[in-house]
Amino acid sequence: MSVAKKAKMVLKVCTHSGSFHADESLAVYMIKLLPRFADSELVRSRNPSDWEASDIVIDVGGKYDGVKFFDHHQREFNETFSNLYKTKLSSAGLIYKHFGKEIISNHLDLKVDDDNVELLYTKIYKEFIEALDANDNGIDNYAKDAEKKFNDKNITLPSIVGKLNPSWIDEPTDADYDAAFAVSSKLMGDVFVSLLNGYGKSWLPAKTIVASAFEDRFNVDASGKILVLDQFCPWKEHLYAVEKEQGQEGSIEFVLFSDSSKKWRISTVPVTSTSFDFRKGLPEKWRGIRDQELSDLTGVPGCIFVHAAGFIGGAESKEAVLELAKKSL
Repeated sequence: MSVAKKAKMVLKVCTHSGSFHADESLAVYMIKLLPRFADSELVRSRNPSDWEASDIVIDVGGKYDGVKFFDHHQREFNETFSNLYKTKLSSAGLIYKHFGKEIISNHLDLKVDDDNVELLYTKIYKEFIEALDANDNGIDNYAKDAEKKFNDKNITLPSIVGKLNPSWIDEPTDADYDAAFAVSSKLMGDVFVSLLNGYGKSWLPAKTIVASAFEDRFNVDASGKILVLDQFCPWKEHLYAVEKEQGQEGSIEFVLFSDSSKKWRISTVPVTSTSFDFRKGLPEKWRGIRDQELSDLTGVPGCIFVHAAGFIGGAESKEAVLELAKKSL
């Protein structure tokens, strides 16, 4: 075959025809994020000859080899993301497991062996892909006897995708299903890319800011218990991770940062990312007090407030909140 003819060859991505689910909708979108599959032809078929003629086969075919076939419906299938997980993979999890690092590195322009690629690879599986795997495999997130307070089945991504399937009453054709699948795949893909951008371009840089502030903590105060963020960013999850990496868990008691109005905040550190309990609260006698009354009470000019619950306060300047933090220690 000539070089010219080879250049014209179009790769084929195959999934099953007919009704569709969230997992293969996302799996197809993810594989097409890779440059070599970006212009690939999508084939939706349950015909074995179409599977054989395709370059990658997703959610159909009755086989999983990690190279061409990525189906999870066969009886003996028990693949998980890693030995740290018990959730059996769907087609979304399979494609992500094998191509996720490449997708992340390509989309964010990072080297595949960059430590941040590994970090995002695990983060996105845990925070997004695993739930799709569980849903497609019929794994409930709650104990069977748990009583739901409200019905949320119509607002989850899998249910929204399910309702994109053509109605039986319209006697849909394969072409109708194919058109609806394209809408579904874009929906799932847009959510995935938005999540990837959020973690890669916002969440990840925040860790660098927090890590740098942690390294500088003894220059802020000799106690090493006050963290100053020169630029606001989501910090809680990263603080716990940085402390653990440094073997200094529980060391930071107050975090200082500027808010959107260019004022400064002093925040306590929750015991966990979802806890209302904090490691050390602002002094009881300051709580619920505002403005000049608070400045008189604390002896710190420029105070604005301390929340009645004692978990956060505000002042006009960085110097003021730093003084409040030192006094709180």
